[in-house]
Amino acid sequence: MEKDLGFIQKHDIRWKGEENVPDNYTLSTVLKACAELQLLKHGEILHGFLWKHEKIRLDLFVGSALIEFYSKCGEMSDASKVFNEFEKPDVVLWTSMVSGYEQNGYFEKAIAFFSRMVVEEGVDPDRVTLVSLVSACSKLMNLKLGRSVHGFVVRRGFESELSLVNALLNMYAKTGIVKVAENLFRMIEVKDVVTWSSMIGCYSRNGAAVESLNLFNEMINKGCRPNAVTVVSALQACAVACDLDEGRRIHELATKRGFELEVSVSTALTDMYMKCLSPDEAVNVFRKMPGKDVVAWVALLSGYALNGMAHKSIGIFKDMLCSGVQPDAVSMVKILASSSELGILHQAKCLHGYVTRSGFNNNAFIGASLIELYSKCGSLDYAIKVFEGIIDKDIVLWSAMIAGFGIHGRGEEALKLFHRMVKSSTARPNDVTFISILSACSHAGLLLQGIEIFHMMVNDYGLHPGSEHYGIVVDLLGRTGELEKAMDIINQMPVPVEPHVWGALLAACRIHHNVEIGEVAAKNLLCLDSNHAGYYILLSNMYGVDGKWGNLAKIRTLIKEKGLKKMIGQSMIEIRNEVHSFVADDKLHPECEKIYELVGQLEISLKLIHHPDIGLIGSSQTTLSGKGTCSWFRPSETLSPALIRTKERLSLPWFSSLEQ
Repeated sequence: MEKDLGFIQKHDIRWKGEENVPDNYTLSTVLKACAELQLLKHGEILHGFLWKHEKIRLDLFVGSALIEFYSKCGEMSDASKVFNEFEKPDVVLWTSMVSGYEQNGYFEKAIAFFSRMVVEEGVDPDRVTLVSLVSACSKLMNLKLGRSVHGFVVRRGFESELSLVNALLNMYAKTGIVKVAENLFRMIEVKDVVTWSSMIGCYSRNGAAVESLNLFNEMINKGCRPNAVTVVSALQACAVACDLDEGRRIHELATKRGFELEVSVSTALTDMYMKCLSPDEAVNVFRKMPGKDVVAWVALLSGYALNGMAHKSIGIFKDMLCSGVQPDAVSMVKILASSSELGILHQAKCLHGYVTRSGFNNNAFIGASLIELYSKCGSLDYAIKVFEGIIDKDIVLWSAMIAGFGIHGRGEEALKLFHRMVKSSTARPNDVTFISILSACSHAGLLLQGIEIFHMMVNDYGLHPGSEHYGIVVDLLGRTGELEKAMDIINQMPVPVEPHVWGALLAACRIHHNVEIGEVAAKNLLCLDSNHAGYYILLSNMYGVDGKWGNLAKIRTLIKEKGLKKMIGQSMIEIRNEVHSFVADDKLHPECEKIYELVGQLEISLKLIHHPDIGLIGSSQTTLSGKGTCSWFRPSETLSPALIRTKERLSLPWFSSLEQ
């Protein structure tokens, strides 16, 4: 390519004198060099020269090179002008335009141009044209059109063209049609690395991690060398399956093949280690990564939040900005989500200011993330301001605001907003919207309204409730004491009953002292997941509340035998922009003695010394307040430092890791 550009500079003066005019092949080669290097000015000089040589300019080979040049430089309007100069463009010119529109993100125009080519002009497409068309359908997630193109491919006899079949396979993978992708994959006799990578990626993107990793190993066993794309898909499958050992093995393979330092592979490794709860290994990969892009930074940032270290996420965000990398809309959503785990209002306001300065204000997904952030920071007023400030509200925003009201127990307002949306908005409620409004009804104990909403979802909107919707309805019925009806709902569920559904019923049985139904719930729950400490503790709580000490002792013994440990509950409180976190019987705070002295006073004032619910597993011990009691965690322990540190009245946001 450098020789081609040297040719331009060497012959520039001679061209002006009409001497030594290069031939069509030479000009096309130089134009392709300009296209690859995106040297717009050099290419335009060549195009200007061609205006003096109409015969060369209207050569189909040169015309195709010009269109490709302008397309790769992102100048599709100029590419279109070149195309329109030809009275009878051939398939190569048509294909150059279709490919150009597809590569520049004008997918609808690519499809429209193809239609004009075939239907209006009667030009038969070739393999390259169809690959670009299938790619456009894939990026638009237009499965209906993609299937039509597949039929066209078969009718025209292109089904044996591997590059085209790979494009179809990739389309079905991206649109989640796994079975069709599987059938197509099996039909391909000679598979290349793209074929294998597309199917491995199809499985990993659609949650079939085991199938993805099995296929990856089969590919290697059959002697096909994976490329960076294959490795990324396999690592994504490891992340989905939380398979740390397999992830490490693939990491070793990537290192041997020289892929480890490619940004896409390093990012996938960082993400995999974070999702497999090995943040130290993730950080080691990240530090070695050259040329970190925004996706890599966000993988680390999100990973810290996932591993319960959201406070580190904000530091990573600051480091990212200092390195000169600016977040895009997608990464900004993840940054806001990480911050919501902390619930620090001051930090939320700072991030909101950054969003405004960066011009993201009208992005619906960022708006929804801000609403969630403010809601979790205890500032519903700010959440409402964000919501009302966005003129074109889509269903994502409505759902986020409804959820915000629900988090704060303001079910009536959530219902009003839901009905306002239905009456005055073009937004149509979806599965997420109904999860938000049903949760709001459940938290507020609005049984009749919640059941009405559930029926509306099915009868008025034709949506099929999933396990999460049923779980919320069971929780709603359980909170209001309708345990038999909750059991009936579970027995009639058309979808598999997941652990959280039985968990909701068991929790309700503890509250309402129904051991009979509770034991049924516990039996089913432990069949689904026998190693979750929280479920055993729910059951023991129920026995403790009901005075069944023998059964409680058996559960305690079972927990010890299985070596199960419950995640320590952690609560946090923000005092003057500083977050203080606490666990039960925490003795690490610098003002520990003062806090527990005040805890004792609060216990007396709130009459919590002899709490009736002693179901929590813990040994009887003497607290720092000097009273014997069961060791449970109280909001008073969290509020104590606030009362010590603040003389004046303040609004103090408090939140618990077990409640979020």
